[in-house]
Amino acid sequence: MKSRTIEEINGKIKEGKVAVVTKEELLSLIEDKGYEEAYKSVDVVTTATFGPMCSSGIYFNTGHTSPKIKFGGGKVCLGGVPCYAGFAAVDLFLGASGLPDNGPRNSVYPGSFSYGGGHIIEKLVRGEDLLLEVSTYGTDCYPRKELKTYINIKGLNEVNLFNIRNAYQNYNVAVNLSDKPIYTYMGILKPRLGNASFSSAGSLSPLLCDPNYRVIGIGTKIFLGGGEGFVSWWGTQHNPGVFRTEKGIPKSASGTMAVIGDLKQMAPEFLIGTSMTGYGVSLSVGIGVPLPLLNEGIFEQVSVKDEDIFAQVVDYSHDYPLGIGRSLGEVNYKQLRSGKIELKGKVIPTGSLSSLRKALIIAKTLKGWIQEGKFFLTEKVASFPGSKSGYKFKHLKERGI
Repeated sequence: MKSRTIEEINGKIKEGKVAVVTKEELLSLIEDKGYEEAYKSVDVVTTATFGPMCSSGIYFNTGHTSPKIKFGGGKVCLGGVPCYAGFAAVDLFLGASGLPDNGPRNSVYPGSFSYGGGHIIEKLVRGEDLLLEVSTYGTDCYPRKELKTYINIKGLNEVNLFNIRNAYQNYNVAVNLSDKPIYTYMGILKPRLGNASFSSAGSLSPLLCDPNYRVIGIGTKIFLGGGEGFVSWWGTQHNPGVFRTEKGIPKSASGTMAVIGDLKQMAPEFLIGTSMTGYGVSLSVGIGVPLPLLNEGIFEQVSVKDEDIFAQVVDYSHDYPLGIGRSLGEVNYKQLRSGKIELKGKVIPTGSLSSLRKALIIAKTLKGWIQEGKFFLTEKVASFPGSKSGYKFKHLKERGI
C-alpha cells in the first residue's frame, strides 16, 4: 500500500483536503470498511490522554522592578507556594507538586492536600491575580531585598509549561493486599483487594499507539493543555527495554516524554490542579498527539485495541513501597474498562485516575484544528531511545557514608 510523507499531509491540510480521524473513529472505520480500505482513506489519527502528571511545572519571568531585585539565591513564594529561585535575577520555576511551607501535609493523616503548585498553575491559566513574595539579599546591581506584589499571567514575560515526564507509555494497576486502606498517587486503595486503580487512556494513549517511537520524537508538535506544544526530549524514567508483546507493546511502565508549551495559550479545562488524599498535589494535564499514517507499519501499530494492551497488577501496600518488582498478574485494558477484573479468585472493581472522556474531547479538538488548517504536523528531529538501545531506568544505589 502507498506510503505518505508529512510534507504531503501538510499540503492536504493547507488545501483543506486532509483525512483525519480520532483513534476511536479509526477503530470503527476498520470494523466497517476493513483494514486496507481504512489505511487508504485516512492520513492522520489523533490520540490523547488526560490525567495527573506530577512531574509537571512552569518556568516564568516576571520582568525587573525599580529598583531592581535579584530572586536568585533568595526565597520566593507564589500564592503561598515556594518557587525555585536558583536562576538569574527574575526567572523562577514552580513545580506542580509544590506545597505551602505551613501546609499540614500528613500531620493529620490522611492529609487532604487541598492546595499546591498544580492549583497555582491552574489559577494562572484562569487569569487570576496571585501574590508574589520575595525575600533576598541585596547587591550593588540589585539593591532591593523585599518584594510583595500581585502578578497576573498577562503581565508576565515568558510563562512556559515544562513537564519533564508526561504521558507514560503504560503503567501499573494498583491494588492493596493489606488489611487497612492506603493512600497513594494511584488514589485510595481499599484493603484486601477492595479495588484496583489504573491510569491510562489505553488504546487512545499516544505512546501506546506509537510503541516503537516511529513518529513521536524530539520536535513533534502536540496539543498541550489546550494550546500548542512540542515534545522537547524523552521524559525522565524513560524505560523502553521492558517486556513487550509480539506487536511491540510494552507490558509495563515504559517510555515517557518531556513536553513544553506557552502557558498563555492554554485553557483551565485541560490543566487542573489535583489533590490526592494522603499523598500530595499534582496537575492533571491534557496531551494530544497527531500520528501521520506514513506507512502500513505505523498504521498497524496505531490500530492497537484495548484488549491488545496488558498491564501488571502490583501491590502498593508492601511490594511497591519496598521496591519489590513483583507482578500479581496481568490484565488488559478491555478488562480494566469493563469495571472489574479477576485476581486471586476474587472479582475486583476497577477505576481510572485518567479521564477517557477528556481524552476523547482532546482527540476531537485536535482533529478539528487539523481540519481547519490551524495545526500542521512536524517531522521529529531526533528519535527517543528504543527498545533495543540498551537505555534503561536505574534505581538509586545508596552508598554508606
